[in-house]
Amino acid sequence: QVQLVESGGGSVQAGGSLRLSCAASGYTYSSYYMGWFRQAPGKEREGVAAIDSDGSTSYADSVKGRFTISKDNAKNTLYLQMNSLKPEDTAMYYCAADRIFWWLLPRYEHWGQGTQVTVSS
Repeated sequence: QVQLVESGGGSVQAGGSLRLSCAASGYTYSSYYMGWFRQAPGKEREGVAAIDSDGSTSYADSVKGRFTISKDNAKNTLYLQMNSLKPEDTAMYYCAADRIFWWLLPRYEHWGQGTQVTVSS
């Protein structure tokens, strides 16, 4: 059974950094496509960053140049390095995985429980 567990969220001031991790288990990690999504209260879930099996990446315009998605196949772990954080980045962050690459669309089959990121001004 596919299991995704996020960690690394927290509260930071604007301009700060956080690194989120997503530990994956229950499937052949390297063959899956993965992404990071976020959802703020009262808003729809939106794609933040995605990475395909070859390491190609895609980012939402709002985070380009500030966030970096990466993965370590040996550790079955997905990362999201977030720099220059802004109050508008405040949301619950989720990682997702699927054998189909949905890019930044929230159609992935498997989801973690999320980790909260709060950025204060």
